[in-house]
Amino acid sequence: MLLKENTPAPDFTLPDQEGNLVSLSDYRGQKVVLYFYPRDNTPGCTRQACGYAAAQPDFSAAGAVVLGISKDSAASHQKFAAKYSLPFKLLSDPEHKVLEAYGVWQEKKLYGKVSMGVVRSSYLIDEEGIIRRALEKVKPDQNAADMLALLKD
Repeated sequence: MLLKENTPAPDFTLPDQEGNLVSLSDYRGQKVVLYFYPRDNTPGCTRQACGYAAAQPDFSAAGAVVLGISKDSAASHQKFAAKYSLPFKLLSDPEHKVLEAYGVWQEKKLYGKVSMGVVRSSYLIDEEGIIRRALEKVKPDQNAADMLALLKD
């Protein structure tokens, strides 16, 4: 279950695709679009990331930073970001501590098989670190546009 809107976003520190440590608190004073996705280089995740990349100028104009998080390694993120020229940070959470803190590490069923995994979700966090919007089971092709619309509201 996702975190509730109008509550503080849990702070975290994770490595980005370059191996640099990034904390949510580094972005106090800016809006943050935090999106969680299952895996680098899969069709849906690639479309989602490319949607955010295409809309990057609009997010910047709205004063928002985009951060993507999955359980993939920093090395995997580096290849993924380079392959698709992604202009934002991808953060690595292989132990899924942040994924669990944000409620996106959930039981999933596929073809009758039950496993744990990332439910594609996104959060809009304001300048004070408060969750303003939480979207669960987002569509990869629509996610960036939906978050941009929420930013403009």
